Amino acid sequence: MTAVAVSPTADRRTAEDTDRAGELITALATLPDGHPGRARLRDRTIEAWMPLARHLASRYAGRGEPVDDLQQVAVMGLIKAVDRFDAERGIDFAGFAIPTIVGELKRHFRDRTWSIRVPRRLQELRLSITAANHDLSHKLGRSPTVADIAAHLGITEEEVLEGLEGARAYNSTSLSAPAGAEGTTTLGDTLGCEDDGFALAELRIALGPALATLDEREQKIISLRFYGNLTQSDIAQQVGISQMHVSRLLTKALAKLRNRLDDAA
Repeated sequence: MTAVAVSPTADRRTAEDTDRAGELITALATLPDGHPGRARLRDRTIEAWMPLARHLASRYAGRGEPVDDLQQVAVMGLIKAVDRFDAERGIDFAGFAIPTIVGELKRHFRDRTWSIRVPRRLQELRLSITAANHDLSHKLGRSPTVADIAAHLGITEEEVLEGLEGARAYNSTSLSAPAGAEGTTTLGDTLGCEDDGFALAELRIALGPALATLDEREQKIISLRFYGNLTQSDIAQQVGISQMHVSRLLTKALAKLRNRLDDAA
């Protein structure tokens, strides 16, 4: 994150400082872009309004993000507000800067703090549900139900449930986290993995009928080769044919089995 220089005395403001901050932004708004003193006046204006940025950043403290990062985000929002402020619109600077800074802070949480990327719609829905839950808890004196939140936000209960499910992606748990009270097993140890045994079992089930389609000599050669672990020369001696003939019969038998298993799949 880009660092922004902040004076250590920036928060110690008086009523005169507040008035001065208003005068600075008014002066900056009327100063042409090419004026040689504009850059210096801009820096002074940003510095004068820094307490507002810090105050807004403090409202988002305790949500898992370092306070220094939140203050830097808020300052970035303040800079955008200073650069975009138009006094001719008839809005005072604070009324323009506050939503700009708050929007920057919300965007930071939306884009930077999710463990798993989810659609922006669900991210914004989570924020709305969280705010509604807070408001309704105070209003109702109890935890609101899904129906309460849906009615408050003017959405369906299915959408509330979707937002709550999407909120689970906000934080993730490490696979190294303990999974039991003893602390000897981690969450990663409990996850399953691909078990080749199932495929092998299915193959053995299908292999029986496939072997039955071979003639007696082909079955014997297959059995001696793969169950008896004999070489083609050893098989040739037992069956009474040449090693070359064994090779041809083995290739033919395997091709039959492969085709049979492919058809079964």
